Amino acid sequence: MSLGTCVDLRFTTLHTLDMLDDILFSSYVRLDVIRRILEDHFDINLVTVMGITDIDDKIIKKSLESKRDWKELTRFYEKEFFADMAALNVQRPYLCSRVSEHLPQIIQFIGQILHNGGAYVSNEGSVYFDTIQYKGYGKFGAKEPGAPIHGKRNGADFALWKAAKPDEPFWESPWGPGRPGWHIECSVMASESVGANVDIHSGGIDLAFPHHENEEAQSCQYHGVEQWVNYWLHTGHLHSKNMKMSKSLGNTISVSELLREYTSDQFRLYILSSHYRTGIDYTDQSMVAPVTITKKFESFIDDCNNYVAGTLPMGNIDDVTLMKGLVETKAAIRTALANDFETPKAIRYLIDLVALGNKMLHSPAEEGKSRSPAAVAATANYVTSTLRSFGLQVNAKNTAQRDIIAAAQTTDVIESFVKFRQDVRNFALQSKSKDKTLLGVCDEARKELSVHGVQIKDHGKESTWSIGGARKISN
Repeated sequence: MSLGTCVDLRFTTLHTLDMLDDILFSSYVRLDVIRRILEDHFDINLVTVMGITDIDDKIIKKSLESKRDWKELTRFYEKEFFADMAALNVQRPYLCSRVSEHLPQIIQFIGQILHNGGAYVSNEGSVYFDTIQYKGYGKFGAKEPGAPIHGKRNGADFALWKAAKPDEPFWESPWGPGRPGWHIECSVMASESVGANVDIHSGGIDLAFPHHENEEAQSCQYHGVEQWVNYWLHTGHLHSKNMKMSKSLGNTISVSELLREYTSDQFRLYILSSHYRTGIDYTDQSMVAPVTITKKFESFIDDCNNYVAGTLPMGNIDDVTLMKGLVETKAAIRTALANDFETPKAIRYLIDLVALGNKMLHSPAEEGKSRSPAAVAATANYVTSTLRSFGLQVNAKNTAQRDIIAAAQTTDVIESFVKFRQDVRNFALQSKSKDKTLLGVCDEARKELSVHGVQIKDHGKESTWSIGGARKISN
């Protein structure tokens, strides 16, 4: 995909979440990166929609096994999912749609496909999409039609509505009690949210066929169009020892397990170092480079800030060379991102810029040569903003840590001063003549601090202080 000619388009993404499927959180991080690139680098206004599959075979099976209500079960997994995404700094979608809240729309959608002649009702009350009748079937490489099976006219047909079975949740429909098929759920939620055309539809590569194939077919049939989705984005999966991570294989890693070993920034940089369509093998060895590079970025930003503040004792900055490198890096990164989101190249260009800056920062300062804080600040600002545009929090975390340290230090200073004032005030009060000069100085100090939001109250021999209602007692 090239973005060179479509930066003026308005994109919409649709994610589909099957909460009990394999834990493939890498796909969500990759799609979050793409979302941020479109918004931050190309100024494209996105309306992101996530379809939440809270009715399907796996959920019903899990509900029966655990003897828990399926609604309670799905809300539990939904809450857990979004907590994991927050921990990985994946942005929430603009809109979330649940299957269970769209049953009337699903039934209407199926009814229209039947009316168009694109589906049929089986003897047991299920509704199947007719892949032979729909001539556009096979965009993602359809399988050869098989022999009729389980009420289907041919093997490639798929269920739009499944007839009710014992112990399963069901809803009434014109074809009898039942529940929606998996593929129809996503088409209805997307169509309900964004209409007859979706700009971008995303998911893991394993969803291309049959899931996305079937979504495209039934949506085109319903809307009477030849193309429902403009761009399909399929992400490669996270592998372990060259095998796809899967619960069935017992080789998955949870988000909490991942974040006990690495930071979200380190994992995201690992994701950025490969193209979104490629599969990646997750091992401790594969995380060595992202960890090292993340620390290199953090160290560079800190050194730049210290140089600008005048606290870095060295540095031989060539303004012209550094600014030339910055301009060239900006252009190269934009070109890479416009070419199907080539984040590996973008990261390499950023590393090269940091290497150039580091060489200058850590060279001995030339005697008599003036400092060049502007060029260093511009470079640091670009590196920081670019990393943040990819979803890393490196500068935000450093700033937060500095704020915490500064707040703690400020508290210590105030505490020490209030204690000193209290001692002086008590000394003045205990003197035979009650030293009015010292007491006046104590009152003046109290007034001065109140101007800066620090309130001091005297209670006999004890003094308390507060900022914004937080009361402290000096001992």
